[in-house]
Amino acid sequence: MEVDLDLDRGTEHFGSSTRITFSCSAPGSATFLDLRAVSVETIELNGIPVDPAAVVDGRLPLADLGADNVVEVRSTMAYSRDGQGLHRSTDPADGEDYVYGHLFLDAAPTVFACFDQPDLKASYAVSVRAPQEWVVLGNGRATRTAPGQWDLSETLPLATYFVTVCAGPYVSVHDEHDGIPLGIHARRSLQRELEAHGPQMFEVTKQSFDHYHRTFDVRYPFGDYDQVFVPEFNAGAMENPGCVTFRDQMLFRGAATRQEVMQRSNTIAHEMAHMWFGDLVTMRWWDDLWLNESFAEFMAYTATSRATEFTDSWVEFGISRKQWGYAAERAPSTHPVAGSPAPDAQSALANFDGISYAKGASVLRQLVAHIGEEAFNAGVTAYLRSHEHSNGELSEFLATMEEAHGSSLADWSAAWLETAGVDVLALDRDGTLTRTTPQAHPADRSHALDVAGFDDGAEVFRTRLTLDTASATVDGVQREAALLVPNAGDLTWAQVDLDAESLAALPRELPRLDDSIARSVLWGAVLTGVYRASVDPAVALDVFTAAWPHESDDALMSRVALAFTDRLVPQFLPPEGVAGARARLANAALTTFEVAEPGSDRALVAARVLAATTTDEARLEAWVSGRSLPTELEHDSDFRWIVLQTMARLGLADEHRIAAVEADDTTLSGRLAGLAARAARPGTREKAWAWSEISGNRERSNYELNALATGFWSSGSLEDLRPYAARYVADIPRLAEWLGADALDRVATLAFPSRIVETETVALVRAAMERPDVTSGVRRSMGDELSKLEEALASRSRWS
Repeated sequence: MEVDLDLDRGTEHFGSSTRITFSCSAPGSATFLDLRAVSVETIELNGIPVDPAAVVDGRLPLADLGADNVVEVRSTMAYSRDGQGLHRSTDPADGEDYVYGHLFLDAAPTVFACFDQPDLKASYAVSVRAPQEWVVLGNGRATRTAPGQWDLSETLPLATYFVTVCAGPYVSVHDEHDGIPLGIHARRSLQRELEAHGPQMFEVTKQSFDHYHRTFDVRYPFGDYDQVFVPEFNAGAMENPGCVTFRDQMLFRGAATRQEVMQRSNTIAHEMAHMWFGDLVTMRWWDDLWLNESFAEFMAYTATSRATEFTDSWVEFGISRKQWGYAAERAPSTHPVAGSPAPDAQSALANFDGISYAKGASVLRQLVAHIGEEAFNAGVTAYLRSHEHSNGELSEFLATMEEAHGSSLADWSAAWLETAGVDVLALDRDGTLTRTTPQAHPADRSHALDVAGFDDGAEVFRTRLTLDTASATVDGVQREAALLVPNAGDLTWAQVDLDAESLAALPRELPRLDDSIARSVLWGAVLTGVYRASVDPAVALDVFTAAWPHESDDALMSRVALAFTDRLVPQFLPPEGVAGARARLANAALTTFEVAEPGSDRALVAARVLAATTTDEARLEAWVSGRSLPTELEHDSDFRWIVLQTMARLGLADEHRIAAVEADDTTLSGRLAGLAARAARPGTREKAWAWSEISGNRERSNYELNALATGFWSSGSLEDLRPYAARYVADIPRLAEWLGADALDRVATLAFPSRIVETETVALVRAAMERPDVTSGVRRSMGDELSKLEEALASRSRWS
């Protein structure tokens, strides 16, 4: 693959010339090339011109192939505004433009002509013309050969969706480790943040490289290692070999808690793990995407817990990632970890979810427990070496593991990898541990786990066991313990039901418990219990108000508070109880804030929760005006926006006030926060404006649409919001006319009428999901959000 890109043609279009050299094992046969261009100027196949009109629906037929072939295409392409393809964004802080390539999942044909499927890997030689003041980065080392002209060194074989080019007036910091040149890059307006956070990110990068080299016994193969923080990025990050891209909100411009730095560190480790799982060895087709994501997730948390300062990273995994995965398991779209049918790329996109990430990582932890870490690591190394620069699939991975382990893994794979569903574990006072398997997805899963008991904060017993039957008697259970905790070490993939005595004791006992992993399991049991209608939301609120002010882990503090403020209170409580519940959340946050050490992580989390939940107009007015601000938040623009958005929801921020705060924060983050605040205003005119922007303004970027959708449903009376449930099913599918699938699916999730917890909403959405004009991705987003709304309806039916 020889690709030449001309990025110096203005803000709308760029030039793309591609020369592909390929062989054909059956001369005389035909194939097709993928190409989605604004216009095609010339095409030649083996020196013979081809009519550009031959390109139909993104495909260029190639007929009468020889044993060796060369196809050349010269075309004009369009920059995107939805985070896919070659995305171009203007930084409002200084008016500078930035470009980055995000070709996942099937956007490569919008940048260059190609054979767009993951098992057709090729080396890439890329050249780029750009404005003279720009910097160019990509998969190969970039060399400026003339003013505005850059060549990238030829790469090792890559799948199309890993190719990237980043260009613009990026600023950089550099380092080196173990012979690997390291670079971190960001927009010019983020130079201060880049330089402040660079040393910590370099440290985690180096620690992760050392950990993976020890674990895999295969050196990083892709030369330089650049990490580029880019604007308006759809995902958290993307594992482009040698040039990883991240959403630039991770360059925190205000106060950052340890948990936030840990999450960024974990993302750095996650994308680096992909250099081996995904990049060096790529799945043959999308139905084995777990060979990418499950491994990167598992390896990242293992790396951060063992090789960095974040030895407690599995706590965050339990309360954040596993809760995401359990929700995906409860949805009708649940699927196996491996081998989920993916007839096309868009079907595959829907399965990049909490199952492929969190469940897959948890299943790999179970595999390590099943065969031992030494055999697991030996199998991983054998798989990587036998498939390097090529592709693999489930059967080939299992073969290397079976050879290392010495016995068949067929039954284990069938239960854990090839069957959907999550078991429920419960421990009673007689010491009986039960495993309940979902009826829709029966499987005989063997769980390696531990159970523990606690009294007055102290552990009174802990027993490790393997549960491979529907129930078993656990030795050593002390029935008088205040808390009985199945899966106390959070070692297996299972939802937990607490016995009645333990649930009743939580308000008293949870604040006394020192074991952060066990607290994560208990908080998770409360949340999933509410979602499954086995725990009364009022009881959960009692646990929160009693225990949350004493929570010492900032990951648990922030994630649990988010679950209560964003879902449990507004969805699961009856409308008449929401205001009182939010007041209790605010009071818990105020209590915590007042006793926390100023500037500590607890104080920062509590201040943010308080700012998001309080109705204290005097406090909000003081904070938004810059008076009496919490320590470390005196000049924090992001905190100021939290305050202003709360004021907007309460009807306390008019256009003049929003514009004034916006004038003090002329960054991309400020612009987005301003949109969210405007959409959060409760008036009927304001809601009508926000919805028209979401549903009809084709100039809005992916991030702007997300901000508007997030703000829209955060306020307003049910009477004013109810008509927008019908507008949602009518308007959102039409966005597919101009919005890419990755961005659209996110908008369909955020714009879902989650506040309208009524059977009429269920009927509207179910009818929409049957329509032929609804894309598979939007149908999946609708279905997943609908399942959450139905959980709320079931809970209200039982407990209200």
